Amino acid sequence: MGSLQGCLWQRTSSGGTLKLRAMSGSLPVHVAFLTDQSSPFDRAVEPGRPPRQLTEALWLFAPNRAAQGGSSWLLQGDAQRGQPDLLVDCPAYTEANLELLDRRAQVAGASAGLIVLTGRDGHGELRRLQQRLGWPVLVQEQEAYLLPGVEQLEAFAETLEPAPGVRLLWTPGPSPGACVVHVQRPGVDGLFCGRLLVPLAPGRLAPLQTPRTFHWPRQLASVQRLRAWLPQSSPDWLATGAALGALRGQHLVANAAELLKSLAP
Repeated sequence: MGSLQGCLWQRTSSGGTLKLRAMSGSLPVHVAFLTDQSSPFDRAVEPGRPPRQLTEALWLFAPNRAAQGGSSWLLQGDAQRGQPDLLVDCPAYTEANLELLDRRAQVAGASAGLIVLTGRDGHGELRRLQQRLGWPVLVQEQEAYLLPGVEQLEAFAETLEPAPGVRLLWTPGPSPGACVVHVQRPGVDGLFCGRLLVPLAPGRLAPLQTPRTFHWPRQLASVQRLRAWLPQSSPDWLATGAALGALRGQHLVANAAELLKSLAP
């Protein structure tokens, strides 16, 4: 029992119903409200669309409504060579996605996978997914506060090399803690650019100011910083975290090093 603006109230023991008993003159008035006490972790899992395998080691997940319709990626590693699986941004928590991720978690193990967040729009249902996989989470320190209670969360400042051939660079602009992920190892030379670069046309990515842009001048400066940070003639391909509709059926953007050179101020 308790009081709420002069009312007496109590919660029933079933159904999550809140009943209020309010005194109106000499007659009691009963009002019932239905409240949702279910945890988001208890929600039913949708079937979902299966991930698309683009290469032997690279998978693209279907657009995620919980991440502004953005794209997320899985790059398979090799635990024996010290190469972790990389989950770049969070895909939807669906049966189809979990089938692939659970299989990779069994193969790679909880210590051989990493979740990398390239910006706040890619967080999705991170906590739910991380608890399922048990993989550590990497995020730029400006956005770590958005993830209270997430287990195995590691924040970085300017740059980070969490594994051989994997480098992260802070690229603020799309969001305060936006970053990119460069992977360069045998058979792979790619850049996961988050929303720093978004599709404009087939084969074309570029910075784009939108209502969700945090700081446009910083975003332009981050593009130039990225160009200086990357090795010469690298990367071979770009994978964006934005929606891919403008690519008209393409998924990766090839000739990435030349494209980045064309973005000079």
